[in-house]
Amino acid sequence: MDLSAVRFDEKGLVPVVVQDARTGEVLTLAYANREALEETLRTRRSTFFSRSRQALWRKGETSGHTQEVVEVLLDCDGDAVVYRVLPQGPACHTGERTCFHRALLEGEKDLGFVVGQVYATIKERLRTLPEGSYVARMHQAGLDRILKKIGEEAGEVILAAKNQNPEELRHEAADLLFHLLLTLAELGLTPEDLAKTLWERHRPRSPYDGSHGN
Repeated sequence: MDLSAVRFDEKGLVPVVVQDARTGEVLTLAYANREALEETLRTRRSTFFSRSRQALWRKGETSGHTQEVVEVLLDCDGDAVVYRVLPQGPACHTGERTCFHRALLEGEKDLGFVVGQVYATIKERLRTLPEGSYVARMHQAGLDRILKKIGEEAGEVILAAKNQNPEELRHEAADLLFHLLLTLAELGLTPEDLAKTLWERHRPRSPYDGSHGN
């Protein structure tokens, strides 16, 4: 646990950017002193230093919305840190998923980002099972019902493609992907597991190099 490369400021603090390890989304900007960093590395739970209370605080100690730290990164100058985390609930005290939820300039979201966000929402719905939630309702109906829905959506994708209807295909493919993500979540898999398998198959001499045509 060598923190000699960390350049703390004159108050003994270093800024910490908290990032969702699954989606890459920035969740919070906070501060840590040496003790908070040591506690984070030791417990693998996001720990910070409150400048207003002049005390350590661990994310989720009152709300229950903890953050499992999977990686801690130090920037090139040593004066900023990134916690890459697996959040259990919203990061913001307002209940928003991220503290950075007010857009000054709205940008396009890529597929990986959107898939990560949708998967995170599904996991949260499965954890809390809120009333009126489609995910909660499907979960309570059981895995067989979810798998039946995948079959239905796959059929809709085929029909849309056969009809050469790009707009319909776009919507039906999104529905199919959503229910695939729900199935992954139900069985304890993540989009990262899927990405790893796809990447392994994408390499030279993979099954995709031959009859699959990739």
